[in-house]
Amino acid sequence: MFTTVTHNQDFVTQYVKTLQKQAKHVKAALGKSSFARLAIGGGTPTQLPIHHLETVLNVAEDTMGADLQQIPISVEMSPETATKDKLELLRSRGVTRASIGVQSFVESEVAAVNRRQTTAEVEAALTRMRAAGFPTINIDLIYGLPGQTVETWLRSIRAALRFQPEEIFLYPLYVRPLTGLGTSDKEWDDIRLNCYRQGRDFLMSQGYTQTSMRMFQKVSPPSPPSPLSTPSPIYCCQADGMVGLGCGARSYTDELHYSNEYAVGGKGIREILQGYIKTPEESFDFVNYGFELDSEEKRRRYILLSLLSHEGLNFSNYQTRFHTKVFGDFPELSELFDLDLAIEDKGILRLTQNGVEYSDAIGEWLFSGKVRDLMQRYELK
Repeated sequence: MFTTVTHNQDFVTQYVKTLQKQAKHVKAALGKSSFARLAIGGGTPTQLPIHHLETVLNVAEDTMGADLQQIPISVEMSPETATKDKLELLRSRGVTRASIGVQSFVESEVAAVNRRQTTAEVEAALTRMRAAGFPTINIDLIYGLPGQTVETWLRSIRAALRFQPEEIFLYPLYVRPLTGLGTSDKEWDDIRLNCYRQGRDFLMSQGYTQTSMRMFQKVSPPSPPSPLSTPSPIYCCQADGMVGLGCGARSYTDELHYSNEYAVGGKGIREILQGYIKTPEESFDFVNYGFELDSEEKRRRYILLSLLSHEGLNFSNYQTRFHTKVFGDFPELSELFDLDLAIEDKGILRLTQNGVEYSDAIGEWLFSGKVRDLMQRYELK
């Protein structure tokens, strides 16, 4: 989903109606299918009026056929939109994970990236989220913000821990072309690597375990299974597909990744959103913006997703899936050993602590020449 600021309720209504139309066509194309996970977000869906938010949940349940009470559901929200009535609606419909984009508990830092939230609003929202009873609360924080120091960064992490979140995501600041920061002439010290290391070490000292470069989960003793509980359906992003609905949502099958056209600039986003709500209904039967994966791209994707997770790249599983050996296909992976970025542990290639630090660089390094060329030729909007 794209992020845009609009107070035009007619536009919002048209958008939700278009989403309903798209869902009907996508479900018809899928046929018999089941869903193991649901994520609503990327923008902030809680910006929707509550009746539209309920409509989105109905689309997932009634149109797509997802059993909302039996699968993990994550919803993204912001401090100013995490209202009591919306939180209660989400929890009553089965939402298990509430993810809030705090970014920083220091008001001057969020103001520098055009966020208008106050620390008091953030704390009140987190209090409401706890009261609503979500099993998992996630807090997103960003390091490398203008004016931020290592000390203020750690202050934000400590403030987040007061609410005992089950998950914390630590994101580095990315400055994208055509965005506000990308067009700014402001300069600030790049302290991101130091912030990352200090934040990682502090969270791990507080009982969190690191599952990827960005994700930290609270380590808690396992609770005995309830006789009334139903295990969540198993989902593996390596083997199972993903269906995205809405403007900007991405989908993938084993051989095809597709979405709406992409933009980050305000003008480009508005044009794509307007195009989405004007889409002729029959056009939802076709994909016209995507990337088809050949055998090499499938292997690269498998390696990338495995290696950048805490589970690592299992050589045996790779060979079973592709009938070839990892180092036979990609001998350059041995360079990771020489640079102390990875180790082999019982037939699994895992990133070292240094490797996890450079996950973004390793991910890009694994891109094929074809993908690099497409990225280079893409016209930013």
